[in-house]
Amino acid sequence: MGNFQIRTDLALEARESIEETDSRMRGIRVDEYYKDEEDIRVTKVTIDTKNAARAMGKPIGVYVTMEAPALVEPDEDYHREISECLAEELLQMIPDKEKELSILVVGLGNREVTADALGPQVVDNLFITRHVVKTYGKAAYNCSKMNLVSSIEPGVMAKTGMETAEIIRGVITETKPDVLLVVDALAARSTRRLNRTIQISNTGIQPGSGVGNHRNALTQESLGIPVIAIGVPTVVDAATIVGDAMEKMMGEDADVDPAKYHNMLAFAELNNMYMTGKDIDAVIKRVSFTVSEGINMAMEKGMEPSDEAYK
Repeated sequence: MGNFQIRTDLALEARESIEETDSRMRGIRVDEYYKDEEDIRVTKVTIDTKNAARAMGKPIGVYVTMEAPALVEPDEDYHREISECLAEELLQMIPDKEKELSILVVGLGNREVTADALGPQVVDNLFITRHVVKTYGKAAYNCSKMNLVSSIEPGVMAKTGMETAEIIRGVITETKPDVLLVVDALAARSTRRLNRTIQISNTGIQPGSGVGNHRNALTQESLGIPVIAIGVPTVVDAATIVGDAMEKMMGEDADVDPAKYHNMLAFAELNNMYMTGKDIDAVIKRVSFTVSEGINMAMEKGMEPSDEAYK
C-alpha cells in the first residue's frame, strides 16, 4: 500500500508489520505460549536495542500481549481465568514485588466517550486500601503486610486545562507511590484483536497516542518511578480497515490499480476516523471489570495475614 502508515499501539502487531528479513533483526526477542484450557495466547515481545526500537516504533522494554478470543463474551468463569492470567503477568512486571509497595493506579481516558472509558471504569472497580491503612493501620485488614493501593482519574485536557502528566506528577510528589500503574484504551491494527486483547508493558504510555492525539509521555524518565501500562484495543483506524479491504480486492483482481487505492487512503478524513463495535458499551463494562479484578488479584498477592487472623 505504498507509504501508508499502519497505526497500532500493540507491540505484537508492530512486529508483525516488519518485513520478514527485518523481523529476525538483532534486538527483538519473542516468546509465546498458549493456555489450552483457558484459550489464552500470551506473547512476550522484548525490545533490547535502539535499532530494534526504531524499527518497531516502540521504546525499549517488555511488552506482554494476552489474546483471548472470548473476552467479549459474557462468561464469568472465562473472565475469571483472564483476570488470573493478567495478575500473573502483571506481577512479573512489578519491580520488588516481594516488598510492601504503594501503587498508584491511573485511569486514563474520557468517561463520556464509551470507547475511551476503559481507564475510568477500571478505577471504579478497584479495591482501594491506602486511605484505610493510613488511618487505621494494616490491622484493619488483619494483615501484617499489604500493598497500599490508591487511584486517580485525571480526565482529559479539554476539561481540566492541564496535561495528564502535570496532574500525575503533582499526585506523585504528594503521595510518593513506589509504582505507577496506568490503564488506557488502545488502537489495534487488526479487527480480530479489537476488545479481545490485553497488553501489559513496562515502558509507560503516551496518553492519546491511540487516536493520534499525543500528550506528554508517562514514563519512568519523566515521572521518576517505574510505570507499568495496561491497555485494551477498543478502536481501529478506519484507513486500516479500508486498506485491508483493498488489499483483498487487489489479491482477487489482477486488473485493479493499487495506486488508485493508495490515493484513496491518503484522504485526511480516513486518517482521523476510528471504528469500534456496536456493543462497545457492554464490552467496556465487562472488560473493565475483568482488568480491575486482575489488578486486585495482583495486589492481594502482597498481603500477608497477621497471626490475629487465625485466632
